[in-house]
Amino acid sequence: MTRKTRIDTFGATVLVAFSALLGINQVLVKLVNAGMHPVFQAGLRSACAFVPVLLFALWMHRSIKLNDGSLLPGVLAGCIFALEFTLVFIGLDYTSVARASVLFYTMPIWVAVGAHFLIPGELLTTRRAVGLGLACIGVIVALSHNGNPTSDNALLGDLFCLLASTLWAAIALLVRTTKLSKASPEMQLLYQLGVSAPLLLLGSLWIGETLREPTVVIWTIFAFQVLVVVGIGFLSWFWVLSIYPAADMAVYSFLAPVFGVFFGWLVLNEALGWNVVLALVLVSIGIALVNYRPRAARAT
Repeated sequence: MTRKTRIDTFGATVLVAFSALLGINQVLVKLVNAGMHPVFQAGLRSACAFVPVLLFALWMHRSIKLNDGSLLPGVLAGCIFALEFTLVFIGLDYTSVARASVLFYTMPIWVAVGAHFLIPGELLTTRRAVGLGLACIGVIVALSHNGNPTSDNALLGDLFCLLASTLWAAIALLVRTTKLSKASPEMQLLYQLGVSAPLLLLGSLWIGETLREPTVVIWTIFAFQVLVVVGIGFLSWFWVLSIYPAADMAVYSFLAPVFGVFFGWLVLNEALGWNVVLALVLVSIGIALVNYRPRAARAT
């Protein structure tokens, strides 16, 4: 399919659906945590998801190379990915999906901060600085009060999810600033899955806990994560990325925390305090401002 210069109805539908998958994924992780230790779940998901991503890359004749200079940064990205998902999966064991979603999906904000210092032409404009400020206020509002903590370690879970978002941003910046940018998007994901899987699985063995109380329902939810969220979801995103402008696609990232909060309320019946709603609004507006590009800039 030929590349397009703007997001049309079909592209918007796919991006909204992908954001919804990201949102509900937090709920699925929390549900599966009841049957698996978070670290073991993260490692097993990486191991299982590696196969459909590899098959898709081969089917689409994507570049799968280790000798293009991307190996070392790719391995580093995989190590960061393992730590990121350790933090977010354990964080979801401690805190609510709504709070985790608001904090974890601040990733574009930290990318903007890092890009200001590391990438030429990515300076923080007035609009982006305002967006950054609003998002930071949203984070402070979220952390300042928790009227319905889900565990005694709720604040620690919040901080884990926030730190995980900065690690996610570090991977994005690593892709932008190293030879990992020469690798295809599928290969970048394969690095992260392939390196993180053994690290996380060995980590779960070191912790001494893998399975908790798995049921048929939990295994079904886990399979949905692997096949639909990672397999179909991320691969669809890669396909859309090959057709539509990446700058236009980035604007839709503010929907992920919105869907996360919504599904946390809908599926888990999580209470939404005023500070969570206010934090969601501030973070979403901040992400939209940071990612928005005027059409003239996008054309350039």
